[in-house]
Amino acid sequence: MPLLQFDTTVSLSADEKTAIAERVTELYTTEMATTAGHVAVTIREHDSAALHLGRAVEGPLVFLDAEIRQGRSFDRKRAFAVATMTYLGETFDIPDKNMKVVFTEHPGEAMMGVDRVGGEWNGE
Repeated sequence: MPLLQFDTTVSLSADEKTAIAERVTELYTTEMATTAGHVAVTIREHDSAALHLGRAVEGPLVFLDAEIRQGRSFDRKRAFAVATMTYLGETFDIPDKNMKVVFTEHPGEAMMGVDRVGGEWNGE
């Protein structure tokens, strides 16, 4: 039951936000071996003065805080992170140095909706 939270200085239309959510959900389900029904995505736009990254070069920034269930391998997380950054970089002309992904892992029972409580990951 992941929560994928994007913060960016890119100005996005409603259609672009929808496209990001759809593509990132697709990448997540593929790389993390899960289904799409429980993937939540938020996209927050910020003024360029509101986001900072020490290594950044000229251009827009994007950060992803991926709140996920614990148990996925490093390789799965890395594949999702790289695929997401590649997509965002190519689609919105974001320099590689201006992107960052951070994973925060939770026990399955800490991830819940009204009708369900997440279980432990056992896919590997």
